[in-house]
Amino acid sequence: MPPSSFREFQRLAALPEKPPAIDWAFYKANVAKAGMVDEFQKKFSALKVPEPVDTQTAKIDAQEKEAAKSTAEYVQASKARIAQYEQQLQKLKNMIPFEQMTFEDLHEAFPETKLDKEKYPYWPHKPIADL
Repeated sequence: MPPSSFREFQRLAALPEKPPAIDWAFYKANVAKAGMVDEFQKKFSALKVPEPVDTQTAKIDAQEKEAAKSTAEYVQASKARIAQYEQQLQKLKNMIPFEQMTFEDLHEAFPETKLDKEKYPYWPHKPIADL
């Protein structure tokens, strides 16, 4: 919301819900033309400003519920990912340092690094599509 619109909104929000009552007796006493104030009072009393029908609140509430639902699902999925990442982190913390690993230790810790020289006897010992 632009700052100018926000200031306008604050100004309108500060107004009272009901306008102050008009002191018709004061105007009848101070207006020289007879019947003019009575005519204005009659027209003012007959004036009814239609209030717009609220068609958006139900849509906004539905969007809010949907957003809350998707947020809860995202939080739950995030907690599951965090638990998985903590397991991976624990695995990395508990493994032998890379400087001390043999190839057998590496393949045990990371099975995806093991080359299948019997199935793929030529370098790179993997299917080309997996590279």
